[in-house]
Amino acid sequence: MNTAILLISCPDRKGIVARVTNFLYHNNGNIEGADQHIDSQTKTFFMRIEWSLEGFGIPQESIPQSFSPIAEEFNMQWTLYFRKEIPRLAIFTSAATHCLYDLLLRCEEGQLTCQIPLIVSNRSETREIAERFKLRFFDFAKTHKNKIEVEKKEIALLKEEKIELVVLARYTQILTKQFIAEFPNRIINIHHSFLPAFVGAKPYEQAYSKGVKIIGATSHYVTEELDAGPIIEQDVVRVSHRDSLEDLKRKGKDLEKVVLSRAVRWHLERKILVYNNKTVVFD
Repeated sequence: MNTAILLISCPDRKGIVARVTNFLYHNNGNIEGADQHIDSQTKTFFMRIEWSLEGFGIPQESIPQSFSPIAEEFNMQWTLYFRKEIPRLAIFTSAATHCLYDLLLRCEEGQLTCQIPLIVSNRSETREIAERFKLRFFDFAKTHKNKIEVEKKEIALLKEEKIELVVLARYTQILTKQFIAEFPNRIINIHHSFLPAFVGAKPYEQAYSKGVKIIGATSHYVTEELDAGPIIEQDVVRVSHRDSLEDLKRKGKDLEKVVLSRAVRWHLERKILVYNNKTVVFD
């Protein structure tokens, strides 16, 4: 699709929608999708609008300059994307590979519009999966002593490969604040729990010991505070006293795959806006 997508957040006031849509109308832009939301507590306006570039009166490279006066008028935070620019994604993984396989298959089948040029892991046995999908594999073993130096190599690699999004597909290493700062709101994690309950290690064991009736999974952007970043998607499944610990893990893995893939897809489709450690996810 030869379209452009504009994501906007700004203080709410009258006339925002009119100014944006008139800008597109007067430049022969055909709107193909528009959605908006107002946070009533913070009086913040959010908008996602997509339009066709076929016959649009402004060259693609000149759209930011032409839109800037409107953005300044309404004190907007805004980002412009183009559908034809396919995002490049890197997957970080460890021993658990169910989310890794799921993402690779969805990409191969066209469910995720992205390029996945490489896989990064701290476990060398994951190399076989990368070779099966004909992807480059990088084995970065980390210890407490070498983590900073190894992350510098990872950051250099990701920049060299023009990676936009990093997906932690059950990656067991905690990223440093230096790494996270290089990719703000561009690292998505899957947590095998319905956050904020049962945070930290062994959430299924915690849930099992409490006799819970539902288990869940949470996908979120990574921030310096562990497992506390803006939540993108969550889902749950019912369990009962008849379920063993292994049953909980099996059901949980299915949830993790679905929740992570949804979050990644919505990011790739430019449907997420982050504010105040929360997200607006447009339909």
